[in-house]
Amino acid sequence: MNQIDLAGQVAVVTGGAQGIGFAIARRLLASGAKVSLWDMNREALTAATAALGTDASGKVVDITDLAGLERVHGEVEAETGPVSILVNSAGVAGSNATLEDYDPDEWRRVVEINLNGTFYVNKVVIPSMKARNYGRIVNISSVAGKEGNPNLSAYSAAKAGVIGLTKSLGKELAKHDIAVNAITPATAKTKILDTLTEEFINYMLVRIPRGRFLEVEEAAAMVAWLVSKDNSFTTASVFDLSGGRTTY
Repeated sequence: MNQIDLAGQVAVVTGGAQGIGFAIARRLLASGAKVSLWDMNREALTAATAALGTDASGKVVDITDLAGLERVHGEVEAETGPVSILVNSAGVAGSNATLEDYDPDEWRRVVEINLNGTFYVNKVVIPSMKARNYGRIVNISSVAGKEGNPNLSAYSAAKAGVIGLTKSLGKELAKHDIAVNAITPATAKTKILDTLTEEFINYMLVRIPRGRFLEVEEAAAMVAWLVSKDNSFTTASVFDLSGGRTTY
């Protein structure tokens, strides 16, 4: 593993109790950061923080609850220190259905979590980063946000929105030494696959030239550099993790 220096940094990882978020938290800890996991699953959060060790802590919070986010952010800054790194990993795939059959309530739920939730978390964390003129933010989008997946229109639309949000926010914060970038992973072997049909999983796999799904540690490696001080220039950009599926 390449060594990246995050000593003295405090990181928040949403959705950090499992999957890509957990792998990112583990990599940031290995690089010297202290990490606060924000997740709404109390049981998974307790297990994750226990597995990660004493430099990891957890906050039970729903990323669609703005007041709750403001509360836990204040707690982290008081208990652990100023948050200088934010990784927005929390998200849901939503239902598999054609657009004409898509339930409007499910559409709103998927967009509220994946897009609006990313907005809420950024909105809460950014002011203190600006006050200190430093920060590193990574918003996790998806290859679906670049090219769309059939029967997954809500997820695709929300993740496209995350890309647009990232590009706008990165430009807003560029003069404050706050880098804001997005990654667009292909499907990884995480619990999100449990919500998808076998047919759809195979549809995604055959479109990856590497011939396999993403390993969560590969996503964590890219994020570790993006949130480091070595990333001193690049912002408002999108980094591909699709195994060759979307090379733009």
